[in-house]
Formats: sequence, structure tokens, C-alpha cells
Amino acid sequence: MAQYVAVIEDAGPDEAVGLWFPDLPGCISGGDDFDEALENASEALALYAQDLIADGRQLPPPRTLDQLKADPDVADDLRNHTVALIDWPPLTETE
Repeated sequence: MAQYVAVIEDAGPDEAVGLWFPDLPGCISGGDDFDEALENASEALALYAQDLIADGRQLPPPRTLDQLKADPDVADDLRNHTVALIDWPPLTETE
């Protein structure tokens, strides 16, 4: 099972919580709070994968957190926001 790094941006109590994947350009999600944003992350990832497959492509392999920290395009975001690992494919209730 792969795990994609998600960056979670919490703008405060009056704003939605945003979530994005550094390895998956344009794959974003969010929620009213941190927990909801995490719950929605797997669905966003599934929809993103579905679109890629429809175009004859596959999800790119995820980079490790250390690899992402070495990437100057995302290093600051990793330092300044919460990071979560999102399983792919997502676990089912029977697993």
C-alpha cells in the first residue's frame, strides 16, 4: 500500500481547512474542520486517480516525506502546515 503526503492548511476557526497533495497537482480537498478534511482526503485521491485512469494514465508514485522536505517547492509548506499520510488504495471497513 502506498501513502501519499497531504498538506493540511488550517486558516482559523472561521475558515475551511484546505488539504492538498504535493505529488498530485490539482488534487485538493478540505472540510469544515481538520477531521473532516482528513476524511475527505481519500475521496479526493480516489477521484483524482479515476480521472487519470480515464485519460489512460496512472497515479505517480508517492515521494517520501524526506524526499518532499528536500524539494524547495514544498519544503516551506511542510514546515508551516500539518502533514498527514493518506493510504492508497484506501483501507476498506473489512480490512
